[in-house]
Amino acid sequence: MNEAGKIKFFTDLDTWKEAHKLVLNIYRLVEKFPKKEQFILNSQIIRAVISITSNLAEGFGRRGIKEKIQFYYLAQSSLTEDVYYINNIEFNKVWDQTIIVHKLISGLIRSMKRIKS
Repeated sequence: MNEAGKIKFFTDLDTWKEAHKLVLNIYRLVEKFPKKEQFILNSQIIRAVISITSNLAEGFGRRGIKEKIQFYYLAQSSLTEDVYYINNIEFNKVWDQTIIVHKLISGLIRSMKRIKS
């Protein structure tokens, strides 16, 4: 952020910071999955979670509000994947972080829509 407190880079967004925490949590979780899932399920889940932060960054870099919103919706749609190899405590931790990121992305979308109006 700059001295006036304005967001200058996508990494300054609280939404991106929380999504990045989710990425790190998922990386730790998939390490515990069975070896047979290493190349299919792990890869799919990691690609989905990385697409959240990637789409947030892409949306941030777009000039038009409509484009920003489109990328933020894409980020939000990547928040759900079925995972059967984690226990309830691990699931709840990831789920709670997912809810935080979902709410923050929704807030970004709402603020873009207000600017657009």
